[in-house]
Amino acid sequence: MTGNKEQQEISVVGRLLSLEALVFVMGVASLIYGLVTGSHWRTVVGIIVVLAIILIFRYCRRCRGE
Repeated sequence: MTGNKEQQEISVVGRLLSLEALVFVMGVASLIYGLVTGSHWRTVVGIIVVLAIILIFRYCRRCRGE
């Protein structure tokens, strides 16, 4: 029974990490697209998303004690 619970937790963690990676990639894509087209709004949104993901990773790493 504990093996099934551990497998479910790993699956949830895997999904969260892939969602964070997807948000990071979308932020980078928005940043690049904004730079290429000259759209300041898309560039700012891309920068904000990328910085937010970086801060979340740093904060979560501190909370876990790593």
